[in-house]
Amino acid sequence: SSFDVAVVGAGIVGLAAARELIQRHPSLAFAVLEKEQEPAHHQSGHNSGVIHSGIYYTPGSLKAKLCVQGAALCYKYCDQKGIPYKQCGKLIVAVEHEEIPRLKALYERGLQNNVPGLKLIGAKEIQEKEPFCRGLMALDSPYTGIVDYKQVAQSYARDFQEAGGTILTDFEVTNVEMAKESSPESEDG
Repeated sequence: SSFDVAVVGAGIVGLAAARELIQRHPSLAFAVLEKEQEPAHHQSGHNSGVIHSGIYYTPGSLKAKLCVQGAALCYKYCDQKGIPYKQCGKLIVAVEHEEIPRLKALYERGLQNNVPGLKLIGAKEIQEKEPFCRGLMALDSPYTGIVDYKQVAQSYARDFQEAGGTILTDFEVTNVEMAKESSPESEDG
């Protein structure tokens, strides 16, 4: 077979990239090459599954912007595809007085990053949310969630194949050579 574009690796990053590329350039022939017997066999299928809210990154940074935007897109995609997730939130808890200024700084950082729903809560509210948790103050981040990223990756694989892409498993790439570029007159330029 001959393909215009080949993506090496059928983890979540490779599948997301291939899915996006085939949607943008449907006239090209795409393949994803995976050395294992199935997509998302390694890290994509064994990570913590956290949908991060974007609290920790430097305000104004690309990481901060993409994390907040990515969380929203992840929830939207899961809703569209019927992929279960839990928007369980998380508490970042100060257990000593010296930690409170850092907690407040983290709260301010989250606000600057446009993380939805952030609030500072006291000891009583901490216990109401998490009965076995004790602390002086906490940052409540309700937008944090969890999802099975293997299911997300498998859904990306289905989207890619439905759009005409080919996934070749048991196909280990052992050598890569530079090819000539397509001519400017080619169909996709």
